[in-house]
Amino acid sequence: MRFSVKKLSFMAVLSAAALVVFIIEAQIPAPVPIPGAKLGLANVITLFALFWRRKDADGASARGNAGEASSARRKDADGASALRKEKSAADSLTATDALLILICRIILGAAFSGSAVAFIYSITGGLFAFAAEVALRRFVTNRQIWVCGVAGAVFHNVGQILAAMLITGTPYIAALLPALTVVAIITGVVTGLVAQFTVARLRGVSTPRSTG
Repeated sequence: MRFSVKKLSFMAVLSAAALVVFIIEAQIPAPVPIPGAKLGLANVITLFALFWRRKDADGASARGNAGEASSARRKDADGASALRKEKSAADSLTATDALLILICRIILGAAFSGSAVAFIYSITGGLFAFAAEVALRRFVTNRQIWVCGVAGAVFHNVGQILAAMLITGTPYIAALLPALTVVAIITGVVTGLVAQFTVARLRGVSTPRSTG
């Protein structure tokens, strides 16, 4: 796995932004008086990382048009496409990159909170949410990021409920899941739309590029 310095810098900025959002959210009262309910604002950064500079239907359309061109033009188009791909390596973030940003934010957040139990809840919920978002990522467009936001919020609660059941040995905690799911749908739509708007607004802004 290779990372350019500028790509690492971009990931570090996103990790720092996620941490700041996480710390600010920790000071905000829960939206409803239900144990485990939260806004999940830090997930905006995870969604942004998953969908930033993602290949979409535009790439497929370009390849289709190139196939209809002459052999010479197709060769030129392929060469130009390869050059653009190489130059935009620092602009793209893979699912692995997004996962690293998420884990970095969770570890740093746990360090600030000083709670091992909070770390277990965060890592479990975060990984469940991330898995759901990555699974849906291939089926949604950049205009449907909010769908991933909802799925991530719901599965985040599922992960945390499972962790709580294992830690406390109390299966009755699962009774909170229906109410938490309703809250997750609402907050997931909000955070998903924020990420969707941010990606749409910044699609034309290039991140620092690397020549190495």
